[in-house]
Amino acid sequence: MISVSMKNVSKSFGKNEVLKGVTLETQVGEIFGLLGPSGSGKTTIINILTKQLTIDSGESHVNAESHEIGLLLEHDGLFDRLSCIDNLIVFEDIYGTPRAKTLEALEQVGLAQAKKTTVKQLSKGMRQRLVLARAVLHKPKILFLDEPTSALDPLTARGIHKLIRDLRDGGSTIFLTTHNMEEATHLCDRIVMLNEGIIIEEGTPKDICEKYNAMKTVMDLESVFVELTGGELQ
Repeated sequence: MISVSMKNVSKSFGKNEVLKGVTLETQVGEIFGLLGPSGSGKTTIINILTKQLTIDSGESHVNAESHEIGLLLEHDGLFDRLSCIDNLIVFEDIYGTPRAKTLEALEQVGLAQAKKTTVKQLSKGMRQRLVLARAVLHKPKILFLDEPTSALDPLTARGIHKLIRDLRDGGSTIFLTTHNMEEATHLCDRIVMLNEGIIIEEGTPKDICEKYNAMKTVMDLESVFVELTGGELQ
């Protein structure tokens, strides 16, 4: 069953054509990765799917109501003067979730001991974890994650990966953007590679690496991207 779809979507900002006929779809209950360097159009795609941007042409659809969607985007929208738990309580009231779920979400992202700390005292990585806790508070049907581990240390990132897998195993669809090819290899069920607003490859990480591995040596997604574009993934 299709969870998210885009068909021949184009989007420009002035004379800058950011997306050039993008077509993709995700299945219910999978971790779908959108890979590409900064400026390739990843965030624009998420903003379109979450209805923060309109498209110039094509079709876009998300098979979920607004209250069934979780978001971790570039702008965190946290209340700096409130504590971690009070930030979540605001959304606890909106979603109608019990306090136990709020405490569980903080525990899952490693912020249980910081629950009474005000947001303005948090590091960038801790803020990122709090936003993720808010995004998963109501066990969303579809979870959009824009660079979910970009500011996190490796140990915390592994914990976040486990949480994402657990959500997938519970039936949620995960749609994430990343430029971390190692993360995509170990986390995603399927990926799409995006470069300059065009999809240049798609499939499972294993299948893509095998497709370009003519030398039968160890090959990773970073190498595939360089081969396809001639440039490094930054």
